[in-house]
Parts: sequence; structure tokens; C-alpha cells
Amino acid sequence: MTQHAFSLAPTMLQELVSQSYPAHALYVLATPIGNAADITLRALQLLAMADAVACEDTRNTAQLLSRYGIQQQLIATHQHNEREAAERIIARLAAGERIVLVSDAGTPAVSDPGARVVDAALEAGMRVIPVPGASAAVTALSASGLVNDHFHFHGFLPAKAKARDSELARLSRLDATLVLYEAPHRIVETVDALLRVFGPARRIVFARELTKLFEQMHRCALADAPAWLAADANRQRGEFVLLIEGMPARADEGEDTLDAERILGLLLEECPVKSAAALAAKITGLKKNALYEMALRRKAERDEKG
Repeated sequence: MTQHAFSLAPTMLQELVSQSYPAHALYVLATPIGNAADITLRALQLLAMADAVACEDTRNTAQLLSRYGIQQQLIATHQHNEREAAERIIARLAAGERIVLVSDAGTPAVSDPGARVVDAALEAGMRVIPVPGASAAVTALSASGLVNDHFHFHGFLPAKAKARDSELARLSRLDATLVLYEAPHRIVETVDALLRVFGPARRIVFARELTKLFEQMHRCALADAPAWLAADANRQRGEFVLLIEGMPARADEGEDTLDAERILGLLLEECPVKSAAALAAKITGLKKNALYEMALRRKAERDEKG
């Protein structure tokens, strides 16, 4: 086994010595999402002993490995060459090598290049072994305080506004916590769209630059989210995980569904969304927030068709 540059306690060293790493295997290995100290001992051992490391960006991975005193042969494996890279990797696995697959940060193949390589390796009958570690989505969820036994990981929304709003209208029906990734240059328009489609009452959690020097987490109602972003330009920088509270008990479930839908449909022909929801609540006795969300969905669906 390769001895790393840092000193390990005897019990840790014994644990590493006892590890088994089969040949003919692709190791899907998570790397830190920001803080380099979040690497695991098992990950370091594998990165040092592998025959090669398949990575999204060879420059980023070379820099990461150099921090731990590791030199490795790197195989560029990104969204533009996944098929060709997969063929090369499978040939090397068949020859008995151990290949490690990493992304630029976090867990590979999750809203990230690498999924096709994993699929191709499995189709070729090769063994694929996950080596767990950092995940931006799970890290954000663990500190969000959003109490829900379920979450729906969606990753990145479509770039075009119409497709994004259509996707959000579909996602707004979920009662699970919604997990999105977003880039800094789109964060403002995405939050505006979330407010428009999901309504003001649901809570959102901003998880920005997780584990890095300027890490920030903020929870608020969607109604307050645009103002929070606008209050400080720094809040619009960095990579984001957005967590949106799941849909509360829905008015469109149960025996009053058809009446509520019919009444809202009529009101929306004459009134703005907010007024239609308020009037429908008075007529049906159902909760205003749930009716407001129903009205937003109906409006988004109508706009998409029209």
C-alpha cells in the first residue's frame, strides 16, 4: 500500500491495510465540494494506488491530488467525450486495472458527467464500486431544518425561461423538499420564477459556497428571497444549492377537488391570481395558500399552452 505524506495513528493505518480493492473495477469516488480536508482516508488510498483516474477536468483534479502529494495518470472524461472515454476505460478494466472516476467536486454522475461511463462499465459486465463522500445536496439538506422524510433531487433547471417555468409548475405539486442546483449568473431570475410559481408562503434555503471560506446558509419565505439576494451583491456569488419546502396539505386532494378547480378556473378568467385564490377560499372554505398554489399552476399551464 502507498504510504501518504501525513502521519496516521496506528489504528487508522491498520484499518487502511485491511482494505480490499478488487481489480477489474471502476471506483466511483467522491471528492470534497470545497474544503480539501473533507477527503476520506479510503479515497486517498484509492487515488494513490489506482492505475488511473478518470476526471472531468484534468487541471482541477491534478491540483486536488497535488495537495495530498499524489501523482496519477489522468484520463479526461467530460460531457463531450464520455462515449470515447468509456471505451478506453472499459478496455483498461478488462485488462485488470483499477480505474477511479471523479468529478470536479462532490459525488460523480449526479448532475455531473460520468453517468454514461458507469452505465457503459456495467453493461460491459465490469464491477462498479462506490466510494462515498461529500455531496452538496445532502450537505445542504442536513443543515436546512426543513422537516420532511422525503426529498426530490432535481439538479439544474432548464436554461430557457419557458421550459424552466413549465418544469417548476410540475415540480410545485411535490410534497417532498425540492433540491436544485443553480449557478450565480442565473440565481436572481430562478428565485423570481420560484416565487411566481410556488407562491410567497413556502420556505426556501440558500446554501451557498458549501464548506468553502465564504459558506453561507439562509432560510426565509420565498416572499422575502428576492430582497435578501438584492441586499448584498456577495449573496449572488458562488455555486448554490436551493432547497424549497414541499407542497403543504393540498386543496386539490379530496372530495372538494372538482369544485375548487372549477371555481378557480372561472375566477381566473376575470381576476388576477391572488384575487382569484382569495375569493375561492371564501367560497369553498379551503386554505388560501393551497388555492393560491393551485391557481399559479393553472395559470402556468394555461400560459404554456397559449
